Amino acid sequence: MEEKIRQYFALKMRQKELEQELAGLRKDIIGWLTENGWTEWSDREFRARLVIQERKEFDDIRLYEALPDKDIWRLVSRADPARITGLLKVNVISEDWLKGTYTTKTVSLLQVEKL
Repeated sequence: MEEKIRQYFALKMRQKELEQELAGLRKDIIGWLTENGWTEWSDREFRARLVIQERKEFDDIRLYEALPDKDIWRLVSRADPARITGLLKVNVISEDWLKGTYTTKTVSLLQVEKL
């Protein structure tokens, strides 16, 4: 078991290093695409695309105050955007109730695939 623990630790360290390297490459590629005004680039072998998303970041206190029925808060329990989106889709809560409870953050996602 000691060997498995050592191996696990070593792999976690490699994972951390790889994630840092990936983050740097991602930043460089997104910067290069953005500087050139491109949302997509490809050659014979690879394609890189930028996908722009807007994400809502909710404020727990404002959200709690905005919900007309505090029992709904138990369904939310915290400002989880996925859970809130689900409640919006099934019409448990209204988009109007959420006004002023979140900020919108633009996120650039990078997709790279081999052709």
